[in-house]
Amino acid sequence: MMLDVRSLDLHYGAAQALRSVSMKAEIGKVTCLVGRNGVGKSSLLRAIVGLKPVSGGSIGWDGADVTKMAPADRARRGIAYVPQGREIFPLLTVRENLLTGYAPLPRSQRSIPDEVFELFPVLKSMLERRGGDLSGGQQQQLAIGRALVTRPRLLVLDEPTEGIQPSIIKDIGRAISYLRDKGTMAILLVEQYFDFARDLADDWVVMERGEVMLSGPRSDLDEQEVRKYLTV
Repeated sequence: MMLDVRSLDLHYGAAQALRSVSMKAEIGKVTCLVGRNGVGKSSLLRAIVGLKPVSGGSIGWDGADVTKMAPADRARRGIAYVPQGREIFPLLTVRENLLTGYAPLPRSQRSIPDEVFELFPVLKSMLERRGGDLSGGQQQQLAIGRALVTRPRLLVLDEPTEGIQPSIIKDIGRAISYLRDKGTMAILLVEQYFDFARDLADDWVVMERGEVMLSGPRSDLDEQEVRKYLTV
């Protein structure tokens, strides 16, 4: 079971953001998508989760073609998205934010998994606090926790370390490693912080100007070659 993106094109009006992008993400692995700002990484993630229509190519997940599927239907198929900027609900409590993850689930699965609080204990102690009162790092943990409530089999994370204190970056890294090692989900991670990405990546996808320049298992890619596409 895997994510299989083939020859994806995506436009914003006349501007082409993705040019024949192909990539895969497998269950039990972290696939790190890297590149400078503005090369199309977030556009690719938004296409995969259904928030941006594509102009060509296909997106396969779990043996089905989901290219034209609505975001809610993709969520029901186990695709969860943690967007850049977190997008939690600031006026809802931590508990209420987590409960919004119930939306794609059948009634029998509507509970908060214990592992959310095992991975991010701070959320348990702040269940009745409003989301907007949390620090940026705590909000990021809440956003990942909310995604985990949906029981994902593909977890898509857009720059989860952006603007976050080092201690919480370590917590997020540990959580991603734990989820990978469970072997029940594929993790697609967009990350600017190279050392964080390198420590987690099983596979790399390196983008430049809307195209994939390098891809493959970590063991096959030259770190200096990857870094070349990240320096400004």
